[in-house]
Amino acid sequence: MTFSLGVVGAGQFGSQFAHLFNLHPGVSAVYVADELPERAAEAVARYGLAGVKDSFDALLASDVDAVAIFTQRWTHGPLVEQALRAGKHVYSAVPMAVSEEEIAAIIQAVRDTGLVYMMGETSYYNPATVYARKQLADGKFGRIFYAEGDYVHDMDLGFYEAYQYSGGERWKETASYPPMLYPTHAVGGVLGAVPAHAVSVSCVGVRDNRNDGVFDKDVSMFGNDFSNATALFELNDGGVMRTNEMRRVGYPSHIRESRFRFFGTEASFEQLAKVSVWQDKQNVHDISEQMETRPSIPLDDPSLANVAPELRDAFVSGLAPVHDPGRLPEEFLGAPNGHEGSHHFLVDDFVTAVNNGTLPPVNAWLAARFTLPGIVAHQSALQNGERLPIRDFGDAPGTGT
Repeated sequence: MTFSLGVVGAGQFGSQFAHLFNLHPGVSAVYVADELPERAAEAVARYGLAGVKDSFDALLASDVDAVAIFTQRWTHGPLVEQALRAGKHVYSAVPMAVSEEEIAAIIQAVRDTGLVYMMGETSYYNPATVYARKQLADGKFGRIFYAEGDYVHDMDLGFYEAYQYSGGERWKETASYPPMLYPTHAVGGVLGAVPAHAVSVSCVGVRDNRNDGVFDKDVSMFGNDFSNATALFELNDGGVMRTNEMRRVGYPSHIRESRFRFFGTEASFEQLAKVSVWQDKQNVHDISEQMETRPSIPLDDPSLANVAPELRDAFVSGLAPVHDPGRLPEEFLGAPNGHEGSHHFLVDDFVTAVNNGTLPPVNAWLAARFTLPGIVAHQSALQNGERLPIRDFGDAPGTGT
């Protein structure tokens, strides 16, 4: 079985994913729509795609079976719901949405239509999450009672250029996007390994003092001046999760932008920028080599011409020894990968779910558990750290997870 797909947003990541979808043997044709027609046309020419659609609405009115949404991060919720209601399967970049109401609307649309929705959370296949998931399943941790997930990405390391590329002349208005509204690379890496969900949170935001017009309330379309934030979550299994979202930090995010720690009753796992260790009650084991990804394409590949050099690692980092490449289509051999080897798995997850009529791993219900905690955490930070409850939408039907 195969299906046709339209990619919405031919920016830096959208065009890369269009290429991977086009390579997958489960996809028959890939079209592109973008507010800047020249970007869509460039992607079609570079990767031999099926063609350009004039707009998102034109794509939904066409006979494509699915859409993949790579628009600005605060726009996903309404676009996803509209696409589902139009009868299209949906792959969406992170985050799922920016409000509880938008999340609820997506879940209801999935229920009503029976269509596939998947959020493309890269940390689900982060080598650390893959490793922790297996160790927990094998009983090596005992009970995990505390975990940390950090998304540590300094604005100076490519984010200014990325926002200028996507935001145009008024890019500073959007570069102030609240850190906790982009929580899934941190939260998803923990909850992608630990079968639990957050039930309450207390969060403290750090107000920015760079004074360069970014994270300035008077400029920000979000009224946001937090550049960093730290949240402490209570989990439903009695455990604790801490998350850091940092945009002003002396840390080499081009080496590792998401990092994790898991503490269990029998063993623990911790990461630094270049070091990963497994520890039990007797010994410390350096497992850094198992986490190390291999480049999928050169950093100077022509397809990365519009990507800041500091961001290019996220576009090229391929598989690590802990990954299972055997499940991937052979057409992906030598193809661009990214975000520590996750892109190939994410594309294959979605294609498999659509063609088999199954739930993808990061389905709407799990996506809600990865996204809503950050939304509530931001509200807590705005209320001086007040502890707030987090709604849970339950398990995906028939899964118990």
